[in-house]
Amino acid sequence: MNKQQILYVKVAVWVLALLPLARLFWLGFNDNLGANPVEFVEHSTGTWALVFLLITLSMTPIRLLTGQVWQIQLRRMLGLFMFFYACLHITTYVWLDFAFLWDELLIDVTKHPRILVGFAAFLLTIPLAVTSNSYMIKRLKTNWKKLHQLVYVIAILAVVHFLMLVKKDLTEPIYYAVALILLLGIRLYYKYQAHSKAILKAKAMLKT
Repeated sequence: MNKQQILYVKVAVWVLALLPLARLFWLGFNDNLGANPVEFVEHSTGTWALVFLLITLSMTPIRLLTGQVWQIQLRRMLGLFMFFYACLHITTYVWLDFAFLWDELLIDVTKHPRILVGFAAFLLTIPLAVTSNSYMIKRLKTNWKKLHQLVYVIAILAVVHFLMLVKKDLTEPIYYAVALILLLGIRLYYKYQAHSKAILKAKAMLKT
C-alpha cells in the first residue's frame, strides 16, 4: 500500500472506531439503553476496549502469517482507541455508578477482586498511552519496546476481568480468551522458530 491508500484506511478505521460511541449516543437519545443504562454503557465501553486491544495485538501475528506489514501503521491508532474506550469504561464506573464517591468506590474496589483486576489493567494502559507518540519513542529508545510489552499483561488482566464479571454464561468472555491465546500462541511459535534457527545456524558455524 502507498501512503495515500494508508491514509484512506486510517480515516476509515477512525470512523468505524467511533461507531460504537455513536451507537451509545443514539440509543441513549432514543431511551433504548435497557433497564439498567449505566450497566449497559459500562459493558459496551469495556467490551470495545477489549476488542480494540485484541485487534491491536493482532497486527504482528498478521505480519508473521502473511508477510504483510502495512497494517502495523494502524497499531498506534488502534491502541489509542483501546485507551479511549477504557477511559470511557472507567469514567462510567466512577461517575455514573458511584458519582465520584471515592470512599464507596474504594470499598467496592477492595471488596471485589474483579474490579481490582480491571483497575490494574487500566492503570497499566496509562504509561503506554502517554508514550505512544514519536517523541517518546525516540527518547526511550530500546526501553520503549520493553515498556510496551506491558500490553500482554494488560490483555491477560482484561480477559480475566471479563471472566470474573460474568456469573452465568461464560461464552462471550471465553471467545475473547481463546482469541488472546491464539494471538499470543502465534507470537510464541514464531519466536521459538526464530530461536531454533539461530541455534542451528550457530551450531553450523561451529562445525565449519
